[in-house]
Amino acid sequence: MKSVNERPIYRERLEKAKDLVDIFEIVKDAVSARLGISRGGLMLGLAELGGSPNGWIGGLYPVATNVIVMNKGPMDRILENSPELYKPYCFHILLHEYIHALGYMDEALTRRKTLEITEALFGKDHLATMMAADIMQFFPALTYPVPMPAPEGMNVELVKGFDRSSASYIC
Repeated sequence: MKSVNERPIYRERLEKAKDLVDIFEIVKDAVSARLGISRGGLMLGLAELGGSPNGWIGGLYPVATNVIVMNKGPMDRILENSPELYKPYCFHILLHEYIHALGYMDEALTRRKTLEITEALFGKDHLATMMAADIMQFFPALTYPVPMPAPEGMNVELVKGFDRSSASYIC
């Protein structure tokens, strides 16, 4: 478990993160420290995954693949309307999907692990922890007025440099 003394370090890392690649490095460090496992070679795709009047999908991990897909629609709306929530939100989604990528397929267990890791890293009072406990309290209006399924032939934009700490190159 991360000590209370380490929390400021992780808070600062998230605040200083420049992009999704930086945020994912924090996710990997957190999971390695808490669960003692990791997985390299992952890719991140951004796509419009749709949603409904009842909610939205933040991301998904297609089982037996090496890709995490994040839903661009909610990300864009959060960045536009509540930029202070963007990094904690992205951390939360990436952590949740990374835990799935490590083999945890049970949704309730994945949510518990996400909350436990986030709380250990940042403390109960951090936005990422509060999102892990109840994300809808932050985004009650972040729904789609009419059901919007993912488009046919969905365009997935891959994020360059993702999972950089696992990449090795021969020059």
